[in-house]
Amino acid sequence: MLAPSQELIREFAPTGVLRIALNIGNPVLVQGGAEAPRGVTVDLGRELAKRLGLEFSFVPFDAAGKVVDALKQDRWDVAFLAIEPVRAAEIAFTAPYVIIEGVYVVPAASPITTMDDVDRSGVRIAVNKGAAYDLFLTRTLAKAELVRVPDSFAAFLDQGLDALAGVKQPLAGFVKAHPGTRMLGGRFQEIRQAMGMPHGRDRAADYLKAFVEEMKASGFVADALKRSNQPDATVAPAG
Repeated sequence: MLAPSQELIREFAPTGVLRIALNIGNPVLVQGGAEAPRGVTVDLGRELAKRLGLEFSFVPFDAAGKVVDALKQDRWDVAFLAIEPVRAAEIAFTAPYVIIEGVYVVPAASPITTMDDVDRSGVRIAVNKGAAYDLFLTRTLAKAELVRVPDSFAAFLDQGLDALAGVKQPLAGFVKAHPGTRMLGGRFQEIRQAMGMPHGRDRAADYLKAFVEEMKASGFVADALKRSNQPDATVAPAG
């Protein structure tokens, strides 16, 4: 990659500091919480700032929907989010750097046994409001009802909902901690996690796309996933 120009630097960090949004609510991407974040997105953010020669700050959010909402308030320059058409209207995405799975959990005694069983009248599904799987299921479900809440795990248990949708890894931990639940086989969504930035910064967006491709090809992303103990996450193919 070419050395960054001053014009490129200004596009990436108009304030002089690269503000990197982190979704600490996704334990595949970030571990350690807001005070001491670590994980693949933290490593990518640090490496990007290093390449650009910029000071940086992490801006933590506990949900992806809040990251998107904060764009309107100009609170970040670069973010790590799943690619979704609704988001792409406001955010210039790279190709994905990692792929994770969207799955369902149901009560152990539930008659729901397959993915097709979920999309039926009367089935209520807990989702974290604004998450990638919320947006995806909003587009694709025909009959089931989505219950959008800040804490889908709690809503699933407290409201006696029929299913819980989310990212496979944290849902596997949920099932382990709650013996009265089980995970359905298969997946309803391939969640394509990418880097992104506000539209209108064309030089920076092109640089970011090339950066992600280099990080995948060099093994950087794979190494970061290994360090953060995320064996079920898959490095995305070349864009």
